[in-house]
Amino acid sequence: MKLVKPFDLFQMVLKANNLERRLLGLDVGHKYVGLAVSDPQNQIASPLSVLVRKKTNIDLMVKDFQTLISRFSIMGFVVGFPYSLQGQTSPEAVQVKLFIRELHNTGKLEGMNYTYWDENYTSKCVEALLNPLNLHPVESKTITDKFAATGILQGYLDNMQRNLKSQSQKH
Repeated sequence: MKLVKPFDLFQMVLKANNLERRLLGLDVGHKYVGLAVSDPQNQIASPLSVLVRKKTNIDLMVKDFQTLISRFSIMGFVVGFPYSLQGQTSPEAVQVKLFIRELHNTGKLEGMNYTYWDENYTSKCVEALLNPLNLHPVESKTITDKFAATGILQGYLDNMQRNLKSQSQKH
């Protein structure tokens, strides 16, 4: 697994677009990892699923990722990262990096690129939308995680599309 800059990842996907390569959004939490996938044109993010995260199941998670990579032609991960507004490293940021390191250390996702994308307030926004529905706490949590991943990925896709348009207008 290789960390790349956000726009570099998007450029790689566009160059391989004749193969309909997609991106996978990740909302990494202490207990769950919410997942979202882009459409084949990399313009719209959709919620996918939630993986249970435990210290003992990293190999199972890698198998799930390998299945998703194959099934959806995933070219890279957009990993939600809680950038601190004060510049300090939060416990959440540390655990996101630890999770990525665990995935990397398995050696089973070689050739997969990933980038970090600001996830601030994505879960809070989803929770605010779900609150009036009075869902069961477990159902609410899993919906929150996969829709937070969707928000992360959609924010990334929108930003990359804007960058692309502004670059094409300059030329």
